[in-house]
Amino acid sequence: MSAVDDAPGPEARRPRAVAPATSQPASTTDLVHLLRQCARGDEAAFGRLYDEVSPRLFGLIRRVVRDPAQAEEVTQEVFLEIWQHSARFDEGRGSPLSWMLTIAHRRAVDRVRAAEASARREATYQDTHQDVDFDMTAELAQSSLEAQRVRRAMASLTSAQRGALELAYFGGYTHTEVAKLLDLPLGTAKTRIRDGLIRLRDTLGVGS
Repeated sequence: MSAVDDAPGPEARRPRAVAPATSQPASTTDLVHLLRQCARGDEAAFGRLYDEVSPRLFGLIRRVVRDPAQAEEVTQEVFLEIWQHSARFDEGRGSPLSWMLTIAHRRAVDRVRAAEASARREATYQDTHQDVDFDMTAELAQSSLEAQRVRRAMASLTSAQRGALELAYFGGYTHTEVAKLLDLPLGTAKTRIRDGLIRLRDTLGVGS
């Protein structure tokens, strides 16, 4: 039976207030074990996993979303996704913490984009019947095309490179902070960021 089939009720899955960091964080091996137990529907393991990683995930989300209440909501969504899709974690493609941070960052960015889109709709509601300047239309179209190119280029990166780049350039973290968040040596984090940037440059044709 899958974790989704055995998933506890909505209230049981709702994360508690973000727990303080423990003095001795769980090792990568411990987190892998907890995720495997979650995939089997072990709610106790899910509770331990939450206690271990919620401070780091909430910290990343808060940094992107800014608003504390919104950050708490996104954190709940992230842990629900972790619970439902824990069986999808592949130890061969990266660390468990990196996998969970990637989910958290993606959810946080989605929330910010949704809020910005809503704000834009409200700001332009009264102007929907006004003529749109041709130059503005062209500029918006070009920006949309560039964004699509970047998204396609990001998709071409390895999951390790993409996770490091997202933290460094979308999350605003320093190389040292990225290394700590991903539980990597500083040199490894720098290499992932550098290699990711090189691959992005080549994919986008920058400087060619």
